[in-house]
Amino acid sequence: MASTDEREVLSCGGRDVAITNPRKVLFPEAGVTKLDLARYYLAVSDGALRAAGGRPNVLVRYPNGIGGEFFYQKRAPESRPEWIEVVSLHFPSGRTAEEVVPRDAAALVWMANLACLELHPHPVRADDLDHPDELRVDLDPVPGVEWPQIQQVAQVVRAALDDLGLIGWPKTSGSRGIHVSIRIARRWTFDQVRRAALALARDVERRAPGLATSKWWKEERQGVFLDYNQNAKDRTVASAYSVRPLPDARVSAPLAWDEIDECDPGAFTLATMPARFAAVGDRHEAIDRHAGSIEALLELSARQERDGQGDAPWPPHYRKQPGEAPRVAPSRRKTALQTTSKSSAKPAGGRKGR
Repeated sequence: MASTDEREVLSCGGRDVAITNPRKVLFPEAGVTKLDLARYYLAVSDGALRAAGGRPNVLVRYPNGIGGEFFYQKRAPESRPEWIEVVSLHFPSGRTAEEVVPRDAAALVWMANLACLELHPHPVRADDLDHPDELRVDLDPVPGVEWPQIQQVAQVVRAALDDLGLIGWPKTSGSRGIHVSIRIARRWTFDQVRRAALALARDVERRAPGLATSKWWKEERQGVFLDYNQNAKDRTVASAYSVRPLPDARVSAPLAWDEIDECDPGAFTLATMPARFAAVGDRHEAIDRHAGSIEALLELSARQERDGQGDAPWPPHYRKQPGEAPRVAPSRRKTALQTTSKSSAKPAGGRKGR
């Protein structure tokens, strides 16, 4: 590793990557610098690439640390090394963008030099952008829900997946929740995978009423929300080993299922994860050997639809979908209906009858 006052150069598997302004503090409370971030991703690169490698990634950049402005950069910087791979994505809006596809540790370190704290991969591989190979379960607690309830819902998710013949790979989100990744064969479209995720969310809600919810509207949620819309095209989540913008530089930690009930998400930080990785390896090391089928989930979705549970709301910037419920919060929907009812009850204009 060579260094000057303005940069340090890290050797990454045969490539040298310069870290500019290496002493820049990104996490003031934890004292984490940009060089620390780059060294972290180098230390856990095998696991981080298993989660985000070979996929287009959105760059989530914090150029002035977690206390400053941050931004999502979909388009790869024009000024980049020739060995940084990109792929062109087409978004539901009709726009296109060339996104970064990390393939090796050097690419991760280069991204860290851009102050990319988190890795935000799409659930597709660069060689097939139309067929996801991952269904993502995002357990997002509503305000007031404590960690033990999230742990409990995660175990309900595991039981549901077992009944469906699927294997889930859990991790702390690095924030307040838990993510479960499910590798799937590359046979289904984004819409089908999202519909399967919705069916799973509704099934978990059925199994754990009051603890889990599939309701999109915040006013209807109770407990832990299973965000099925994370599987809509163009959505990304922070992947395994991502460093999250919290004061303690917490990271998204892959777990074994038997660690769920005992783990403390605050124990996994940029400072502690390299030692854990060196000691136990990547808990998701076998994930790519277990690609499953979502046919059972699609059959469950069809049964739910026959029982009156059709499509659920999409994120607001997506076009209206066939069979989608009204994209209006229930409380506003009731107000609109009442207003319409009052208007229709008014007498028609014109002369009074004689």
